Amino acid sequence: MRGSDPDATLFYLARAIYAGEDPMFLARRIAICASEDVGMANSMALVVANSAMQVIHQVGMPEARIILAHAATYVARSPKSNAAYLGIEKALSDVGSEDTGTIPLHIRNAPAEGMKDEGYSVGYKYPHDFPNHEVEQQYLPDKMLGTKYYVPDETEEKLKKKK
Repeated sequence: MRGSDPDATLFYLARAIYAGEDPMFLARRIAICASEDVGMANSMALVVANSAMQVIHQVGMPEARIILAHAATYVARSPKSNAAYLGIEKALSDVGSEDTGTIPLHIRNAPAEGMKDEGYSVGYKYPHDFPNHEVEQQYLPDKMLGTKYYVPDETEEKLKKKK
């Protein structure tokens, strides 16, 4: 699937099925590939993979082979982008290995009495109150300003221009 070859995808899927691999394991692998390798280039791949998991659970084998083939072929033929995967890996590395600072007070919730007096949620700009539901405000901690985790790749950029 990762290499966008539907024939190889079906061949290796058939080998796994023939060897007796658990259909739910195969469905999980398809779902992972749909998110890790296809990602934002075609978010419907994850929807298809998840639907396949649900149907496979309901119908079982031997019919599950058809659903697996459908989902695996869809994922194989989808454009690919691992930008979300790379982004979460970098963010997890940063969170686990360095002092990333404190969350800005203005984006912190103030559910308890007196928290606003301490600065929680003071000055927060609700994005839905602004055009296009976006507003300039600081979301990252001071120590992380300028850090980029999500960097759309060329596939995502091409698809964005087509819309």
